[in-house]
Amino acid sequence: MKITVIGTGYVGLVTGTCLAEAGNDVLCIDIDSAKVQKMQNGEVPIYEPHLETYFERNIKSGRLHFSTKIEEGVAHGEVIFLALPTPEDEDGSADLSYVLGVANQIGDLMKDYKIVVSKSTVPVGTGERVKATLKAKTDVSFDVVSNPEFLREGFAVEDFMKPDRIVVGVESERAQKTMEKLYKNFVRTGNPIVFMDIKSAELTKYAANAFLATKITYMNEIANYCEKVGANVDDVRMGMGLDERIGKRFLFPGIGYGGSCFPKDVKALHKSGKDAQHHFAILDSVIEVNEKQKTVLFPKMQHHFDGNLKGKNIAVWGLAFKPDTDDIREAPSLYMIDKLLGAGAAVTAFDPEAMDNVKAKLGDSIAFASSMKEAVQGADALLICTEWHAFRNPDFEGLKAALKSHVIFDGRNIYNPEEMKALGFAYYSVGR
Repeated sequence: MKITVIGTGYVGLVTGTCLAEAGNDVLCIDIDSAKVQKMQNGEVPIYEPHLETYFERNIKSGRLHFSTKIEEGVAHGEVIFLALPTPEDEDGSADLSYVLGVANQIGDLMKDYKIVVSKSTVPVGTGERVKATLKAKTDVSFDVVSNPEFLREGFAVEDFMKPDRIVVGVESERAQKTMEKLYKNFVRTGNPIVFMDIKSAELTKYAANAFLATKITYMNEIANYCEKVGANVDDVRMGMGLDERIGKRFLFPGIGYGGSCFPKDVKALHKSGKDAQHHFAILDSVIEVNEKQKTVLFPKMQHHFDGNLKGKNIAVWGLAFKPDTDDIREAPSLYMIDKLLGAGAAVTAFDPEAMDNVKAKLGDSIAFASSMKEAVQGADALLICTEWHAFRNPDFEGLKAALKSHVIFDGRNIYNPEEMKALGFAYYSVGR
């Protein structure tokens, strides 16, 4: 099939590359000419495990192309995916200007039947607005489809190629058959393509992300309570997770969730509820608790240093909001760094993939190290903000030798408190 993907962020580039890997002829469109030039030259603009292999293979095979010209994209694709930003607006709602702006352009340019698919995370009713935008511009027949993505950064290629489900909101049998044909080879093991109405598909993505964010936040609340009463959140988590009604995933406490999805989607669903005169009381708490959780280790740092962090050099391991990505959007590390700088501390940071993005955001307000070891050399403390695998089993004797004082603040609970005590570290974590 001939496919167009408009937008080459995490979702768009993974979608386009994986659809090309499945044998489709894919044209990806982006307005950033420098980015498109890099992709045309075979350079992947984001870090995502396994993406580079597929990317290079499909460019070489002639199935994956890039352009800045939307008219080429509209002419090319029978199915046009919109993988566009829906950033958080000032009131917490999703900004649909990119989505509706592109829909307006498509309406001007389309000359034959198209299926316009929203891959972006959009509020309920967006499909209707896209449909109205297209209708105002063209008499050519078309279908609008909602096909929300459920891609985890760090596992996005795997999630696309082997999805546990594919959700598709449709209004016509023609669109349903086309989407079924497009996706049938991705669900050969029997996982379902779930067809539903467009509004339900739009809400499914928000409902799923808000539930997972709630689960994480609830566990953080339990962890904070554990500290008050002397319980161990690791034991509590294990006891809860073995209940198959609850499950083991998303029960790990820490310094809050970040990224491009959970913070934005929770706030957007909360605002959509307000617009429909429905109060999502539970989301009030999720938003409030997560904001506080991002800096939950800061008071412990202040207490350890007798309320005075001025002049202290804090090493930070991990800047990305999660491992296996270079994404720093809403990363807890940035909130902790802001607190530390505000208290007069100096920060030296290391991350395997995200340092360039943080440099672009923070400039020279912090120092960047070329390795884990360099980051801790002469530091007064180590702060861990991301649970990269490389951080899980360091040379602890070398770490002790490098640190000026033997103290670790672990925002992801990756070490065992008893082992840290035996090794001679002052060790602070979450809920233990």
